[in-house]
Amino acid sequence: MRPIAQKLAIALLAAVALSGAVLALPAGAQIAYTPCKEDNNFACAHLNVALDPTGATPGTLTLALQRHRATIESTGAPVIALAGGPGQEALPLASSFVALLGPILATRDLIVFDQRGTGESQRLQCPPPKPPKPPRPPKGSKGSRPSSHLAPILHKPGEAIVRCADEIGPARAFYTTPDSVADIEAIRRAGGYEKLVLYGTSYGTKVAEQYAQDHPEHVEALVLDSVVPPNGPDPFDRPTFAAVPRVLRQLCAYRECAHITPEPVADLARLVRRLGNGPVVGRTIDGRGHSHPVRISAGDLVGILLEGDFNALLRAEFVPAVRAAAQGDPAALARLLERAEGPEEEGSSDIDYPLYLATSCEEQAFPWSRSATPTARLAQALAQLNALPASAFAPFTQRSALAFSDVRTCSFWPFATPAPPTDDAPLPNVPTLIVSGAADLRTPTSGAQEVAAQIPDAHLLAVPYGGHSAIDNEPTACGRDALRALFANAPIEPCKAMAPPAIIKLPPLPPRSLAQVPPSRGYGGRPGRTLHAVALTIGDFGRDLLWRVLEQLRSLILLTQRSPSLRGGGLRGGSYQVSSSAIVFHDYSYVPGVTLSGRVTAKRIDLRVGGAAAARGVLRSGPHRSLIGTLGGRRVRLARRPSATAAIVGSDAGSGLYFVRNRAAARAGARRLAAILAWLPDI
Repeated sequence: MRPIAQKLAIALLAAVALSGAVLALPAGAQIAYTPCKEDNNFACAHLNVALDPTGATPGTLTLALQRHRATIESTGAPVIALAGGPGQEALPLASSFVALLGPILATRDLIVFDQRGTGESQRLQCPPPKPPKPPRPPKGSKGSRPSSHLAPILHKPGEAIVRCADEIGPARAFYTTPDSVADIEAIRRAGGYEKLVLYGTSYGTKVAEQYAQDHPEHVEALVLDSVVPPNGPDPFDRPTFAAVPRVLRQLCAYRECAHITPEPVADLARLVRRLGNGPVVGRTIDGRGHSHPVRISAGDLVGILLEGDFNALLRAEFVPAVRAAAQGDPAALARLLERAEGPEEEGSSDIDYPLYLATSCEEQAFPWSRSATPTARLAQALAQLNALPASAFAPFTQRSALAFSDVRTCSFWPFATPAPPTDDAPLPNVPTLIVSGAADLRTPTSGAQEVAAQIPDAHLLAVPYGGHSAIDNEPTACGRDALRALFANAPIEPCKAMAPPAIIKLPPLPPRSLAQVPPSRGYGGRPGRTLHAVALTIGDFGRDLLWRVLEQLRSLILLTQRSPSLRGGGLRGGSYQVSSSAIVFHDYSYVPGVTLSGRVTAKRIDLRVGGAAAARGVLRSGPHRSLIGTLGGRRVRLARRPSATAAIVGSDAGSGLYFVRNRAAARAGARRLAAILAWLPDI
């Protein structure tokens, strides 16, 4: 369950005006803040807390904190902002929390701290085992199909996990949610505060909920975004799998799938059955036009869906890509998997994996005896998993659930605590805002509903088309407006139903041949089909470029500075290159047998249409930004329509940039890119 920071760490929200840190302490405060060296808008401090909050085991550890003082006067309870993970550093996100909370912090302090064992709070370190999957949930899992035999699972990865636990030592018992709750209480006491406002996202909501259960008298308000219930997560992630059909069908609302598929869930089920016999191999094309094989498993499909929680483009392309793969054409799905996995950059992970293990393994209610051997634990878990109905995971299977879960990893963990009891303590009926992305699969809306049912006056918002970290990633302002209304004692309005934003409109089903492409209106035969294929090819280029721009914000900024260009490959072959002054195509192909080559500048378009199946010819810029020329000896014209792609990245399309936080820094690049794309006709 990745937190607010999975994408916050990649691209931060536009910075708001911040006042200098005020170092005066509240009455009774014991925390000595000093100006932070890196940012004088914050004050930094350290607080020693007990390693074992019960006092039974001696020892202390040091928490690293940052405080942003109220800009006017501190008259309300401070906001404790909780990152997720478990294992997510919070201090690097301090400015992002300030930008997100905005005017709420005019009269409230903000306190951010790294969870014990992460970041500057004595980060846990050990030779980290390479996990069967990255920390929950996977970023495009490459995990192999689960075996029915235990021997392939109980191998060296287990030895590494045991070695990691041994290096942490007996202290690994003190990195669970109750320990983080005790740290928050220590911060409250040392800070001299009577009450707190707890703002949690993803795993941070679980910490906030347990603090509210244990210390209800010290909670002024709760803000819970992307909720993990108090007794969650489910060891087999059944809520996630149960939400998949609903989320896929949401994508097909407003007849979005009319020309793609009659039933996206059936397509996915068909493909999962096919992958049950082994991975499918597709091919992707890189920015140099070179082809590379990509193996696709059922676990990869889960990973793509989960990565779509943070990337609306990824989710939009899932339905047609799965439909095509189910029909025997895996090219689009291979490219989608490559996008979901992304480049592996050193130091790019924002989760402390040893801490993740120590927390998740120790406190999840796994279906086994903790005193059993790893082999016996896994056998017990498999027996319970296989006893569950197939419908609990459809259109996926029990195998998919095992590959996605922490069961295999934690079966090796040498437990230092007993199995956690069920937590039935009530939640206090304090002002509470609960926000859930309607399309969130990591923490589905069912968890938010479960918690909201326990707080009589809670406000539950389901954000249309929102993914994980819904307030921050939403395509509307519904969640942010509700956040401000909560603290202004104003009415909280429900999110309005809406048509899909432009960025998540589904692309067409990729044609497998030119014969599947209908002719452009007013033209017939091969020239008409080729003309339509050119329009489809340009649309595919626009989507691929948009993907690269929004995923690689650094490239976007460099582009505005006339620095290195962006490159990409076609679905079927060839490549393109975009610089600050031109687009260059090299046999770029989306429809088999049809290629596009040439150059687009601000003043001129020269494109050559080739390929074995195409009506060959030349297209150039015409009146009103149209393309005119000849294909197969016939005069043709491709009229320009307002470019949806250009609008998405344009400065007037806020929904198109809603998951890029550094909007202020991105605006100049977005405008320039929109201008480049506007030179081309849209499909």
